[in-house]
Amino acid sequence: MHASASASATRTRRAFLRTVFGGAALAGTAAALAPVLRARRPRQTLGPAPLTEETYRGRHISVDPVAAVVHIDGRPLHVMRRADGSYLSAVNHFQSYGTPLELARAAVDELGTTQLALATPHHG
Repeated sequence: MHASASASATRTRRAFLRTVFGGAALAGTAAALAPVLRARRPRQTLGPAPLTEETYRGRHISVDPVAAVVHIDGRPLHVMRRADGSYLSAVNHFQSYGTPLELARAAVDELGTTQLALATPHHG
């Protein structure tokens, strides 16, 4: 009878452990952890930010605000990002602007009817 009592105790422990670590407990744990796990996932983005394009004073301006790439009439304008987050360009490197679009408009104002020079490859 001693073996039978031991087998009964083993089944009871198994049933207990199955209950604690089994389906119902796992479902409750998963439900409790779901918000934490969801918050750790990288956020979905809708894709790259669209280019900003406009005509300003008769000139076509195209700006990629994420990459800070500016084109005026299809020609690239060299843009530099400053440590404070503002932007400056080769057209006027003494004044900085809050956004690449503001910088592009100021470059058009400075250029007047002059075209930007085509960029030549730099060999170093």
